[in-house]
Amino acid sequence: MGLIARYIFRRAAIAFLASLAVLASVVWVTQTLRQLDLVTSKGQALGMFLSITLLAVPFLALLITPFAIVIATIVTLSNLSADSEMIAMHASGTSRGFILRPILILGVAVGLFSAFLALWAAPTGLQAVRVALTQVQVDMVATIIKPGRFIEMEPGLTFHIRNRNSSGDIEGLVLDDQRDPERGFTYLAKEGQIAQAIGRTLLVMKDGTIQRSNKKDHSLSIVRFDTYAFDLTTLTPAGVAPVFRPSERSTYDLMTMPPDENSSEMNSGRIRAELADRFSQPLYPLAFALVVFLFLGEPRTNRQSRATSVIGAVLTVAAIRLGGFGASTMAIHSPLGAALMFALPIASIVIAGGVILSDARIGLPRPIAAVIDAFSDLLTRLAARASATGTA
Repeated sequence: MGLIARYIFRRAAIAFLASLAVLASVVWVTQTLRQLDLVTSKGQALGMFLSITLLAVPFLALLITPFAIVIATIVTLSNLSADSEMIAMHASGTSRGFILRPILILGVAVGLFSAFLALWAAPTGLQAVRVALTQVQVDMVATIIKPGRFIEMEPGLTFHIRNRNSSGDIEGLVLDDQRDPERGFTYLAKEGQIAQAIGRTLLVMKDGTIQRSNKKDHSLSIVRFDTYAFDLTTLTPAGVAPVFRPSERSTYDLMTMPPDENSSEMNSGRIRAELADRFSQPLYPLAFALVVFLFLGEPRTNRQSRATSVIGAVLTVAAIRLGGFGASTMAIHSPLGAALMFALPIASIVIAGGVILSDARIGLPRPIAAVIDAFSDLLTRLAARASATGTA
């Protein structure tokens, strides 16, 4: 690439990374708030909470990557026009294709990044999330032990803890075991942990006492301990193998799934739709970059025409993406839907590329453009009036 092409590519790439970071942060925070019950109601450690939310980031990034390149391309081309840089490039003999080249390279690069996310990173992350959530569901701490409450884990066995800290450790523990008809045991400990060892679930108590009572003669003996392990294996729900959805399976697994797991028509349709979605996702960044360039790749001498072009580009890419979502739903029931999932972005690339090569200008219909221009002009006058009032 030449100096001008590198300049355009650098601005577009920086805008893309900034847009991706902002959108990913907003979506991640939204998903994080939805998972807060892992800490508040289920008592999971903060590390488990963060790992589950971070593992979903590749999938979230895959969803927002096409929109990030739309924002980046719009910002880059609009700024080039607003600063009269695009006009100067055209005046110096720079062709439209020369300006398109760095945008095209960025679209291909982002498409390859989307392919990495769609085919490996996103399903791998979602699979890890499913495994973690399954472990949470069978976790002894999450399902049985509740701070401040006396929980009867089974007849004759009562458990109470004062608190559970952010790392998942237990503070202030009472365990009363009256299951033996002849003897009773009461365990008191300042601290405790749930641990896994040799396939067993253990309650490891620290700095406490064991009160042993004989129910026949009512005698009582007390033993102090530094560390004591109580076996909870029989009380812990049996480990359950996670059941993965098509979106949580690897691409290789979906393509080589045995016939017995793919027997039902609905399951077969979901796998077909998932595979088509993964392989069609990398096409959208290039398609969207070309569509935006189609609307904004010409020099603009006034803000109103730029606003019209921006709205036209946004409406077009939104229609294409909504069509893709509709085709993915159709693909569950019909192979035609899977074909449409590829046809939409490919047709967008071909049509947008053909119109760009023909040097044709495109925009919204004149009545719609006139309404947008009038509204934009009204906002300009109101902003100018407010600025004048504030200065006075």
